[in-house]
Formats: sequence, structure tokens, C-alpha cells
Amino acid sequence: MSKIAVVTGGGSGIGKATALALARNGYTVSVAGRRQEPLDETVAEIEKAGSTGLGVQTDVGKPDAVEALFSKVREAYGRLDLLFNNAGFGTAPLLEDLTYEEWQGVVDTNLTGSFLCTQQAFRIMKDQDPQGGRIINNGSVSAHVPRPNSAPYTATKHGITGLTKSSSLDGRKYNIAVGQIDIGNALVKRTERMERGMLQPYGDTVPEPTFDVEKVADAIVHMDGLPLDTNVQFITIMATKMPYIGRG
Repeated sequence: MSKIAVVTGGGSGIGKATALALARNGYTVSVAGRRQEPLDETVAEIEKAGSTGLGVQTDVGKPDAVEALFSKVREAYGRLDLLFNNAGFGTAPLLEDLTYEEWQGVVDTNLTGSFLCTQQAFRIMKDQDPQGGRIINNGSVSAHVPRPNSAPYTATKHGITGLTKSSSLDGRKYNIAVGQIDIGNALVKRTERMERGMLQPYGDTVPEPTFDVEKVADAIVHMDGLPLDTNVQFITIMATKMPYIGRG
């Protein structure tokens, strides 16, 4: 029987690459995101890879929408083996120019969304037979060190680390393994600007190395390929020469 996976932010970028890698490895994959059309495109590619899945339009920052997503997955497949909490974005105004709405939008998607999805996954995984499953959170290297003008994104990614640790502890009694993947400069459409130039802490804008997003997907497939008595608690995958060690 194939494993059942949910990937948020699955219409593009890291989420899409991961959904397709899971499909190629025999998973049934449901993808969630704000826009239906990219989700439908991902599902079509999942089917080309020989698997099946759902595309469910979801604002992960809204409890009712998240509950509806997981209800559809449970109704369609009866269980859940893997949740990849990937949905997220950042905003880059000067800290003093950030609006409340900009701050709250990032918090709602990146942090609250990951909590709401984790909560729903717990409810399914604790009650299914066999009990348990795995949750992987997308943390970012910003969970360790910030970029300039990244207060909302960085704060939420530090929060994700706390959520990972806490839910990992709370999941033990249900055989739920929770880990985190911190990613630096994976090449997707949103990060193409890194090759043109990124603002550095010392004020200059310089190009930064990137790496193939498929390597992120491969790492997630590996993490979930382990038995549930083994957990990759934290992993960092990044462009070898990016300014991370020594950043700031």
C-alpha cells in the first residue's frame, strides 16, 4: 500500500519538487496552496509520474480551510503518513516600515499555518492503525541567522524550530516523528534573484550561489524513508558557497 502524503505550498517551488519526488517513489500525494490552477498542474504531473493525488485550494492560516483539507484527505485515503509543512513566504520592507498586515500575513501562513496543519495531522495519525506518521517542517537557514530586512520571515522560522521541538516531544506517545529541514538558496523561481544579487549585512548587494531544488526533495524522501523509530530531527541543506557560515 502506498504512503499518503500532504504537501503544503505544493503548487510551485520546493513544495512541487517534493510532491513529484514523493510521487516517483510511490506515494499518493495531496498538495495544498492558495491557487487552484498550479495545484492542478502539480496533480497532473503526479499522475504522469504514475501516482495519484488531490489538489486542494487552502489558506493554511485559516482553521476552517485547514480542517477541510485534512478531512478531504482522510475521506479519500483513510490515513496520513507524511505531512510536509512547506507553505510560507517573506516580505522585505525596512523593519520600521512594515505594516501590521504585512507582519500578520507572514505569521499566519508560515507559523500559524504550520501549527494548524500539525494539529490536524496529529488527530489523524494518533487514531489510525497502524498508529503514527511523520511531519517535516520547512525551517530555512533563517531559523539560525537572519538576512537584512527579514524580521517577519526570520521570526516565524525561529518559531518553526520551537514548533518542531515541541510537537516532536508531544508526538512521541503517538509514534509521530517530527523533524525539520532548513534550506539555504535552493534554486526556484522565487530565489532566482539570488543569482542577480542579494543585500548583505555590510550593505553591498552581491550574487549568491544556489543549488538544485531536487536535492531538497531527495532529502525529504530520505527523511521519510527511515522507520518511525528513527528521526532526522534537524537537517540543513544549502549551497556550499552561500554566505551562511560567517554571515553577519
